Amino acid sequence: MKICWIVVHLIALPYCLAQVDSAARVLPDARIVRLTLDTQSVTVLHLRPGYVTSVRLPEDVSSVVLGNPGTFKAEHSEAEPRMVFLKPTTSSRAETNALITTRTGHEISLHLVSAGNADHTGAVDFVLQYELPHTFLLGNLQSSFVIAETKSLVPGSLPSTVGSNTSATSTQEPLRPQRDPNPHWQGKLLQAAVGRITEKDQQMTVEFSVLNASSKTIELLPPQIQLAGTSNEKHKKTVKADPVPIRDYTMTMRRLPPGARADGIVVFDRPSFKESSEQMLLQVAQAEGVDQPVLVPVAFVAPEGGSR
Repeated sequence: MKICWIVVHLIALPYCLAQVDSAARVLPDARIVRLTLDTQSVTVLHLRPGYVTSVRLPEDVSSVVLGNPGTFKAEHSEAEPRMVFLKPTTSSRAETNALITTRTGHEISLHLVSAGNADHTGAVDFVLQYELPHTFLLGNLQSSFVIAETKSLVPGSLPSTVGSNTSATSTQEPLRPQRDPNPHWQGKLLQAAVGRITEKDQQMTVEFSVLNASSKTIELLPPQIQLAGTSNEKHKKTVKADPVPIRDYTMTMRRLPPGARADGIVVFDRPSFKESSEQMLLQVAQAEGVDQPVLVPVAFVAPEGGSR
């Protein structure tokens, strides 16, 4: 009889241990977060060992950088160009930052927080999905404009641009940039210059050139136009920059060897007005240095004769 009780206890022991372990495990408070893309803010992302978090962007990702790659891991695949996967690599509590850069030059700053295996009650962000803002307000005048998709024109007489937008979408006559023999370069290792500027029905066409003055090959990002200036808020000066929607652009080259030059054209609808402290700028940047663009002033009203 005693042997029978021992056998029963041995059979029941694994079941009891499994029940205790199941009761001790607490499922995480899984969250799906949707945010508007804001390059001026930092998003706190809660992670946990054993789980992966996906960050979904509205644009193709160019690069992902981790502040401490020893405690977190970031994965990005060309098969999913708009997704980044993040997860902790340590069971201890850890924090770091991450910087995601998109092909168009947007920068997304993240603060990664992992409580480790000790905390089973906190929330875990399974999915973080960003959406493009619908409008950008100009100062306090409540006038807004929508960010348009940037598309490239590839005239038959020019080399194809390198990028995701490589097909011509305009039904108008193809644009052909004129090579300025004496550009006024601005910048150091990456130099840019604005050439001829023309305007028709408030649609502006700006010719520009880019020179790789460095000792290595670089990849150019699509050109951007912005209204930049300063604003006074509660006696504090803050710098602001509002992107101007680009209709089309074309570039003779996107990958520049050392000493090489590219010429291009950017077409956009000029805002109907701006503040006196604002300036319209052409922004040119390379893929591995998006935080150090070259900014070249562009006349808000095209000069007579199309000169810069």
